[in-house]
Amino acid sequence: MQIASEPGFVLHARPYRETSLLVEVLSASHGRLGLLARGVSSAKGQVLRAALQPLQWIRFDAVQRGDLAQLRGAEALDAAPRLAGNDMLAGFYLNELVMRLAPRHDPLPDLYRAYGEVRARLSLELSLAWSLRRFERDLLEALGVGFDLACASDGSAVDPAARYLLDPQEGPRRLLSERDGEGRRGTATGAALLALGRDEEPGAEDLASLRLPMRVVLAYHLGSRGLKSWELLDDLARRR
Repeated sequence: MQIASEPGFVLHARPYRETSLLVEVLSASHGRLGLLARGVSSAKGQVLRAALQPLQWIRFDAVQRGDLAQLRGAEALDAAPRLAGNDMLAGFYLNELVMRLAPRHDPLPDLYRAYGEVRARLSLELSLAWSLRRFERDLLEALGVGFDLACASDGSAVDPAARYLLDPQEGPRRLLSERDGEGRRGTATGAALLALGRDEEPGAEDLASLRLPMRVVLAYHLGSRGLKSWELLDDLARRR
């Protein structure tokens, strides 16, 4: 299958043999693809190699044969975000999350749009935590495993004054007492869930309450193996 002038975002690139790269991209029309880029370590291939850095938006040509597509050419469509510190870790996290959860060869236009939006937000002075929570929500919805954040698992409306566990299959489950599950730790405020559902950034305390519950849901879909980016973030938190 010929793939021509396809836009996509580079998720990961690693050396392959002496002069090649194995590249993962999230493309607009074909979903996540694995590309074999040959000869990029040669003098002539340096421009191509520069276009295949993580977070880069590209237009590429390839020939699909089996699981890997043979890259024929690629060009950068803009300047990739120059990130440092927590923003750089966030970019690593986003790419790892997409590579682990998005199936290959499955077009996911909503995920492609959500990735483009969160990538743009990383370059701006916007709330990093809010950008990540929004993308996690959009990723789950694009994969067909999201849930209504305004409705609890028992069918009742989410109460902004209550706290909720996030069940990966049933959605928000109201915390009835401090002995339910982990107590307040690992629960989100109803106000935070409602704000996330409306795409309205909540206050700092409510926003912070979303991190662990969303991780629980993502961990369920990731299976027994977590994310390396989570390990890095947890280690950084312990050092601090």
